[in-house]
Amino acid sequence: MTGPTRTAWSTVPSEEERYRPLYARALGLRVVNPGGVLCFLFFEGTVALAALLALAELVSWWAVVVLPAAVALMVKLNDMVAERVVRSAALVPEQERDRFRRQVEPVVGRARVPRTLPGVVITTESTRAPAWQRQQAPWPSGLGRPAGPDSHPADRP
Repeated sequence: MTGPTRTAWSTVPSEEERYRPLYARALGLRVVNPGGVLCFLFFEGTVALAALLALAELVSWWAVVVLPAAVALMVKLNDMVAERVVRSAALVPEQERDRFRRQVEPVVGRARVPRTLPGVVITTESTRAPAWQRQQAPWPSGLGRPAGPDSHPADRP
């Protein structure tokens, strides 16, 4: 039989395979590599959740078996989709990847952002003019201007 073997696309080297969690080894995950905490949550966490739901009589006791199996199925499906994405990305020629990077690179981080917001002035203390020289934002009619400590004496009622 010619062609790549099943382990050719594996991202985990074989000497590190024995240190992977049992959950990842049992599912035969090749691309997705969950750590010990995630594997604990995927299996023991879902068993505990299903048991609590069954004790609360929200679901039947079959959920203790079905919920961990459904989570394992979704993790394996995610691994299979990730493997297909890696394989298809590997088939793209290097020239196409470089051309795509050149086209996308100038666009990243070039969004036009307005310098100021209406009614908001951003200044530093060294270039700030006295309050009576600054242009005040218009106040809604009928409210008048507040007489604060930094307003000009002529503006006060």
